Amino acid sequence: MDTVIDTIVVGGGQAGLSVSWHLKQAAREHVVLDRGRIGDTWRNRWDSFCLVSPNKLCRLPGFPYDGDDPDGFMLRDEIVDYIERCAASFDPPYRARVEVQRISPAGEPGRFALTTSDGVLTARNLVITVGTHQHPNIPPWHEDLPHGVTGMHTRDYRNAAGLADGAVFVVGSGQSGCQVAEDLHLSGRDVHLAVGNAGRIPRRYRGRDIFEWDLATGYMTMPVEQHPKGTAIRFKAHPHLSGRDGGRTINLRQMALDGIRPHGKVLGVEGGCFRLSGDLEETLDGVDDVCRAEMEGIDKFIDEIDLDDPVEEVVPANWQPEPEPALFNLADAGVSTVIYATGFHFDFGWIDLPVFDERGYPRYARGVTEMPGLYFCGLHWMQTQGSGLFFGVGEDAEYVVDHLIDQKDD
Repeated sequence: MDTVIDTIVVGGGQAGLSVSWHLKQAAREHVVLDRGRIGDTWRNRWDSFCLVSPNKLCRLPGFPYDGDDPDGFMLRDEIVDYIERCAASFDPPYRARVEVQRISPAGEPGRFALTTSDGVLTARNLVITVGTHQHPNIPPWHEDLPHGVTGMHTRDYRNAAGLADGAVFVVGSGQSGCQVAEDLHLSGRDVHLAVGNAGRIPRRYRGRDIFEWDLATGYMTMPVEQHPKGTAIRFKAHPHLSGRDGGRTINLRQMALDGIRPHGKVLGVEGGCFRLSGDLEETLDGVDDVCRAEMEGIDKFIDEIDLDDPVEEVVPANWQPEPEPALFNLADAGVSTVIYATGFHFDFGWIDLPVFDERGYPRYARGVTEMPGLYFCGLHWMQTQGSGLFFGVGEDAEYVVDHLIDQKDD
């Protein structure tokens, strides 16, 4: 009979490494399988990519941030270095470039069979740490782009120099879309931005970074079940924010004043033109409402516990859109590249186990599924806001490993 591995961790990012660290502390046999290399999730971001949470909130197990800029925001290559050094600090049983192609029940009860690019493996326990960014969302009208216009997802964007000459139209105004649009604008490109419903939050307010307020108010550690949106928050876009150049607020109206041209949502392509939604003004108002509610919540918190943080008067950017035509001609605007900042979607279809809901998302309670021995870790808002961040993934990993050990010891 094939050797049975006690625990297999599928995914070698920060969640997989966090789980491995706790398993190793408990002297539990395990192996981490990664289809790439340590740090690839971050290594494959665009050149100017940086964290939006302060460095001091990077708290991987046994390896908190150790640099000299705790209030700053690590750049892409610094993030990769941080993760690589974290792994080197405890030497996990890590296997690179092993793709897990299918997971199914093994012949023996209480076992899992993993079909991989390196053969079939059997495990008593599984921890899935691959996140939910398996596949980029590509708009259905992608194939209708006119000849000479290249469409690409933010996953494949690196820098402005890698694009054809000409204007760029960014579709989507979440964190990635706004940051890429800003990167292109700073490089001297003519940039258009189709604005979606993702809200915005201030980088700093009343003397503190927004993440410091999230900690102070308890939002960062609030269980997902207590969130006003409940578990639906797991599928919402992140409010836009930037850590670039020491961190700053991203304000779509200010971006317009600076020269980036906002538009309504792209509904499709007709005769070489984008068909636009025509609701830019309403959308911008909604985006601003999110920021206003965030600041009002902080004001209320300060008043309730009588803090002495300084009062701050926020002067809104004074820009209003003019009515725009329903059709935007790409050629007339000189657009050569369209970048889809449209997010990703999850795909757990390769896991042939009965633990998924009607949308294909795993059912779990803080990473523990209804199937003994099967766990998840590192998902967005798995338990708290910090679950998908360097801040809270270690705590979730500890909880999962403790449960795994307790079950095994019973």
